[in-house]
Amino acid sequence: MIQFPTLRALGLCAAASLFATTAHADAVKVDAKIAPYTPVAGVSGNVKSIGSDSMLSLMTLWLEGFTKQYPAVTKEVEGKGSGTAPPALIAGTATFGPMSRTMKQQEMDDFEKKYGYKPTAVPTSIDMLGVFVHKDNPIASLTLPQIDAIFSKTRKGGLEKEITTWGQLGLTRDWADRAISLYGRNEASGTYGYFKEHALFKGDYKDSVKAQPGSSSVIQSIAADKYALGYSGIGYLTADVRVVPLAKDAKSEVIPATVENAYTGKYPLSRFLYVYVNQKPGTELDPLRREFVRFVYSRDGQEGVVKDGYIPATQSMAEDALKSVGAAK
Repeated sequence: MIQFPTLRALGLCAAASLFATTAHADAVKVDAKIAPYTPVAGVSGNVKSIGSDSMLSLMTLWLEGFTKQYPAVTKEVEGKGSGTAPPALIAGTATFGPMSRTMKQQEMDDFEKKYGYKPTAVPTSIDMLGVFVHKDNPIASLTLPQIDAIFSKTRKGGLEKEITTWGQLGLTRDWADRAISLYGRNEASGTYGYFKEHALFKGDYKDSVKAQPGSSSVIQSIAADKYALGYSGIGYLTADVRVVPLAKDAKSEVIPATVENAYTGKYPLSRFLYVYVNQKPGTELDPLRREFVRFVYSRDGQEGVVKDGYIPATQSMAEDALKSVGAAK
């Protein structure tokens, strides 16, 4: 089985050639060693993507680019949450299952029970899970234990008291007594699961968190609520909200959500974005799926990653992913 690098290892070996010294994601460049996509003959059929909402726009971009190369291919994209990908792959109703988290053990077991082998995960790109506030909110930074005490009723991050007001975080004047309005995702979302595991220390969400059906809904809600706090993939950043720099704890360095910090793994909520496929070990993908995977890891596909606000794969990451599904040329 191909072992993909950690985000930190990836950053140490390749980040310098891929980002400029700026905090803006639009400064990131696709690895110059990644070649443009070259179409082949004989590709047709229907591609159906079912899974992550965070990757809905990205999958749409990829499939639009892919079908321009192959007019005989039709496409369907559904993005109701990462939790919808495993059942669709098991049922055979999805060609690809995009997920903003890795599959849970039970999901892997259910797939293996049906097919006798595990699904294959390929990391397509990198995301940072941002903690967002309204653009006028002056909060300078947050620690993960503070986030846990804000969003979780179990407070496994270690703080003794829950945090319910902006004053408890040090804000004064008009902010001091204002309650923090909480926005998040629904349980089907991979972002929901990732935030629960890494920001809430596997604790339980407060009942007061307003679950939204999509990442864009989270951002829209925060933009309309001056006292809001919520989480979403960094690709959904708009001018109406702001990403709060994070620290692992009160003694740790505050890390902004920059491209550099994503590649090096310093930003505490960095993650891979995956596409899962059903591939029996020792077999080759059919031409349709093989060429789509190749397109994703081409310059064309990775430019779509940048366009959608995420962080592209390095050449070594792309090569490993293509090898993992037998699509390397």
